[in-house]
Amino acid sequence: MPQYHAPLIDMQFLLHDWLNISKHYQALGLEDFDAELVNEILNQGAKFAQEAIAPLNREGDEQSCHLVDGKVTTPHGFASAYHEYIANGWNAMLGSADYDGQDLPNSMAVPVHEMLNSANLSWRLVCMLTESAVLAVNKHGDDKLKRTYLAKLISGEWTGTMCLTEPHAGTDLSLLSSKAEPNTDGSYSISGSKIFISGGDQDWTDNICHLVLARLPDAPAGVKGISLFLVPKILPKADGSLGEANAVSVGSIEKKMGIKACPTCVMNFDGARGWLVGDENRGLACMFTMMNEARFQVGLQGLGIAEASYQGALSYARERLQSRAPQGVAEPAKKADSIMFQPDVRKMLLTQKALTEGCRALAYLYAQQMDIEKYGDTEQAHEAAKVIAFLTPICKGFMTDIGTDVSSLGIQIFGGHGYIREWGMEQLMRDSRIAQLYEGTNGIQAADLISRKLARDNGLMLAATHKMLEKLVADIQLPASLEFAQNILDDWFSTSKLITTLDPSDLAGAAYDYMHYSAYSILGILWLSMADSAQHSNFASIKSGKANTCAFYLKRLLPRREGFKANLFSGAEDLLTPADNEFDYQ
Repeated sequence: MPQYHAPLIDMQFLLHDWLNISKHYQALGLEDFDAELVNEILNQGAKFAQEAIAPLNREGDEQSCHLVDGKVTTPHGFASAYHEYIANGWNAMLGSADYDGQDLPNSMAVPVHEMLNSANLSWRLVCMLTESAVLAVNKHGDDKLKRTYLAKLISGEWTGTMCLTEPHAGTDLSLLSSKAEPNTDGSYSISGSKIFISGGDQDWTDNICHLVLARLPDAPAGVKGISLFLVPKILPKADGSLGEANAVSVGSIEKKMGIKACPTCVMNFDGARGWLVGDENRGLACMFTMMNEARFQVGLQGLGIAEASYQGALSYARERLQSRAPQGVAEPAKKADSIMFQPDVRKMLLTQKALTEGCRALAYLYAQQMDIEKYGDTEQAHEAAKVIAFLTPICKGFMTDIGTDVSSLGIQIFGGHGYIREWGMEQLMRDSRIAQLYEGTNGIQAADLISRKLARDNGLMLAATHKMLEKLVADIQLPASLEFAQNILDDWFSTSKLITTLDPSDLAGAAYDYMHYSAYSILGILWLSMADSAQHSNFASIKSGKANTCAFYLKRLLPRREGFKANLFSGAEDLLTPADNEFDYQ
């Protein structure tokens, strides 16, 4: 099975040479953060990902999780790796200093999160949801709730989950039926069943804090009548120690295609005590605080899987001997040349590389905007929030699509060996597939982008994103690259504004195409910007590699956007005209 190695040189190039992260921190008044600290975090994060959790990935997939007497056990080594993780403070990177967190910028934490996803997606998933729960409690919880739960969630002593989905209610939360009855002591009795709950139970921690959507009596119908509650597995005592078990149980563990080492549970709440998070009937707004963060983090899962697949395919292509290269003998001392010299294999590898590194640039640019939203002045934070809102569905939808596409190419490069378990490539593809589904399917992401983020806010999010990209383009030094990037940006911006004139059905029919048209356009701009910055790199592999990969992207991948663009204005009539009985032969 290929061994994961964190792509530190590329990460450092993006943060230091491309984004000029030290200048970014200084502009935000973060004098305590500098390039030296960034590199130390990257190095230590790489060490933990490579040595502590990557070796558990294959065995975790083989062992999976088990439910015995109502308790979940995770694969061997997962719990001890988690204890090492929290002992070294990784879980607290983004937590508030008021509750013993480290308050690091997102641009420092996101590369570490990427590494963890590459090394072991199943393991990372539980930690990820705890971080999202911290955001919701920190932003919407009252002081008592924060005092009781935040420090323990930030440290990782307790974990958190997100409990939305019910057997009959997935994306359409208006159908949600879980109930909450108020108690005389200010708590609520929560009853209902939730499915697909990642980390719903595990043997890592003594307590799990479930964030549960439920309806109060006489709540308004639809999504306007949903409230959010924190429901602990074990009820804390007044002094913070653990008391009696709550009425929360695991119905079953889902049998899944991938992420088999992550305990994905059916959770039953039978009058369990919970506490309101935020205001009554405002639960969906509170939940979206953690959902939007989780959607970006799921995008990082696609990136992480893509990097792991690319590394495995590259290593194999260099070692696998097969025939002679069509351009002439490349390795005369060997009986055959490695497939690395086959143009078709090169094309697949370069596609993997261009898409993976392009998505990494998008993720780190997004993280930089998260820093500005968190630490910038009011106007800066407001503008960054618009950019983040616009890019979130693109990061989630496109990056997870790319994770599956790149992992599929990885299998193709391995040939038959990619299809069997021992090489680990098929696991990457199985694990990647869920990322296109949870936290809102990618079709939902596309609909959110084109209907809410583009068409319903008078173009404010689009304008903020255009302004951010315009600054990036303006910094390009090479005249030809500057002109090319400006043309891409202008085409994307004018097309985006024109789309808002479509009627609702045509808009919905164009959603997925618009998400990919936007993503390929933005990656084109990012590649031209990166290749320009790489001119001054001290690493030869970066200096020439970025230029050559950029040229490949512009020639072979950027044209894909034209196909997506062609569908934007073709209308939805052909999608809606066929009658229901025409889909089968009855």
